[in-house]
Amino acid sequence: MEQESTFFKTQLQKDIWEKKYRHNGETIDGFFERISGGNKDIIPLMVERKFLPGGRIIASRGLAKEGRKITYSNCYVISPPEDNIEGIFECASKLARTYSYGGGCGIDISKLSPAGAKINNAAKETTGSVSFMDLYSLVTDLIGQSGRRGALMISLECNHPDLPRFIDIKNDLNKVTKANISVRIRDAFMKAVEEDADWDLTYTREATGETIVNTVKAREMFQKLAHNNWDMAEPGALFWDKIENWNLLSEDKNFQFAGVNPCAEEPLPAGGSCLLGSINLSEFVLNPYTEKAEFDFDAFADAVEKAVVYLNEVLEEGLELHPLEEQRKSVNDWKQIGLGIMGLGDCLIKLGIRYGSTASVKMCDKIGFRMADTAIYTSAKLAEEKGAYPKYNEKAIFASAYFMENTSKRTRDYVKKVGLRNSQLLTIAPTGSISTMLGISGGLEPIYNISYTRKTESLHGEERFYTVYTPIVKEVMDAMGISEGEELPNYIVTAMTLNYRERINMQSIWQKHIDASISSTVNVPEEFTKEEVEDLYLYAWKMGLKGVTIYRDNCRRTGILLNKTDTNAPEVEATHFDAIKPMSRSQIGKTYGTTSKYTTACGNLFVTINRNQDGDIVESFVNTSKNGICKSNIDGINRMISLSLRSGVLVSEIIDQLKNISCPACLRLRTKGERLDGQSCPDIIAKALQEEYESGFFSMNAHPSIKKEEPKADITTCEDESDTARFPTVCPECKTRLKHEGGCVSCDNCGWTKCN
Repeated sequence: MEQESTFFKTQLQKDIWEKKYRHNGETIDGFFERISGGNKDIIPLMVERKFLPGGRIIASRGLAKEGRKITYSNCYVISPPEDNIEGIFECASKLARTYSYGGGCGIDISKLSPAGAKINNAAKETTGSVSFMDLYSLVTDLIGQSGRRGALMISLECNHPDLPRFIDIKNDLNKVTKANISVRIRDAFMKAVEEDADWDLTYTREATGETIVNTVKAREMFQKLAHNNWDMAEPGALFWDKIENWNLLSEDKNFQFAGVNPCAEEPLPAGGSCLLGSINLSEFVLNPYTEKAEFDFDAFADAVEKAVVYLNEVLEEGLELHPLEEQRKSVNDWKQIGLGIMGLGDCLIKLGIRYGSTASVKMCDKIGFRMADTAIYTSAKLAEEKGAYPKYNEKAIFASAYFMENTSKRTRDYVKKVGLRNSQLLTIAPTGSISTMLGISGGLEPIYNISYTRKTESLHGEERFYTVYTPIVKEVMDAMGISEGEELPNYIVTAMTLNYRERINMQSIWQKHIDASISSTVNVPEEFTKEEVEDLYLYAWKMGLKGVTIYRDNCRRTGILLNKTDTNAPEVEATHFDAIKPMSRSQIGKTYGTTSKYTTACGNLFVTINRNQDGDIVESFVNTSKNGICKSNIDGINRMISLSLRSGVLVSEIIDQLKNISCPACLRLRTKGERLDGQSCPDIIAKALQEEYESGFFSMNAHPSIKKEEPKADITTCEDESDTARFPTVCPECKTRLKHEGGCVSCDNCGWTKCN
């Protein structure tokens, strides 16, 4: 327990571990032992907060011994669907199977015919590639992953005739609600944009020989893309020529990228998968916050070597845990791993260097080269011991511009002698959960805020707010004896105050040394113009980025989902949540209720909702028509529901926690066409609470901590669960505004993240 208290610096960090990663009450030492797999070299790096594997590994490693079918890989790319009905639905089946093992997926739909193409069936012409995006989004929504949903990226080539529809698809808030989307942008397209030239959207359907050509202005398409990013934060941009030409396999004619993973940091072949892990750069600063501060390159290189060895061990152990045979074969043939960084923003602050400055770019250039050279050298050491990856092609590797620019002569000589164990080594992922668990900045991003406002609800009968300083900022303030944020040194900048060109410069220098890609969100202020968005994308392309998206503060997507916070609300100290005392049965007094009958896979469910004399919902009781394990679980759930209601928890919050939980038994019967009243017993209980909640009135007098609620009449409010899940702008768990960074979204208030 002593080690636990030093590893977790705040209660939030410990809560994330307990909620997402702790298994069966294990101690923190047991946790490190489980995910280390017996590797004694990696444990000290984790204990010292210098390295953590990706979320899938730390949540899943070791559970196969218990018969659990859970992959260690965060991400996969599914073979692009072929242009026929069998291929389209085979892709959906592969998505479902991969989600069931815990993996996120990427697919490219460029092979599918555009709208209006002739087909030889009853329809006579196809509805187009874009029309099948909702099918893949639906599959993503249906398959649960331990309380969360799968993640999906759908991409389309920039010369596909469906491009205009693809760019606009998510302007309709009911379309493709469970996927990120990105356009594969080619250099030729960007040059046509610069020249204001024509651009052909063209497709030839092999089955019929029909060729469809629509000529548009490249600049108009580019402006449409930029406008939608300015307005709705999608689609993202994938600079596909850079993706294909800057990696270890760029000259290997037997290799082809098929798509990217949900956050776009991993271009992968068909069936490809990648294991993630990240090094915390902020822990390698010696003498922080002083004039003698320096980066410990030797200790960093040692960590890189140990992390590469560790990820290869996880790769071999997890080969049989991939859901599909094509994935097992691809992983074995190419052996991709994805070692990345986090804590860069914190690292630069400890060094006294402003993020985005010339000095910061030079420092990152040095760190990045050392990382790449060390990783490649370590992969060669593993190849000498275990053999090169099966598809290794020496001639292609040495023809790779990336390889030649990121290796020392020592490393090149060694690779020439023994080969490489891995075809892909480095990536920069979002690191949403693990960086929040360590209390550091995510990926290569600058710190998001100097401070943020944390909100408490209903504990005092009103909303209250208090200021929380970002951990690294608090460290600076303590080290320098600063009491106010205005006194901070000018080298501390945030995502919202940083010039966007400086942000791109930082990503560009890291992309020089990363053979995969970088998950990236450039945050821009509300007043950022459409013309500036266009310049941002042009500059990103010219600077050699592989992908980028933006998030404009208070864009239309924000306005759709986020209610304005009362800026005049008082700031108060944090409330101790262990001080809440529920109403006793005598305080509740006389109650009255209604009982409703619902159909589940396990029989009938009878839900009784009780109100007190003031009209407040205060209790929930459930009886089932069958006994057994299900009944005991339901009894436990309802005791907790009643306790929560009597403690002043908002009814809507309880509904949000139960809604959309799925049960395999219910899912099987529903797919066979049987009529059930929900996805599971908890989902049905949520439905019963929702119906009762919307039918009655709510008093503020029953208990001092019960806050009056009004039924939701407008689905665009921030408390509508379906919208917050589709377009996460406010946290679906605590309703705090989310931060958008590193290609993902996460919550500083409770630790929720979309990606892990």
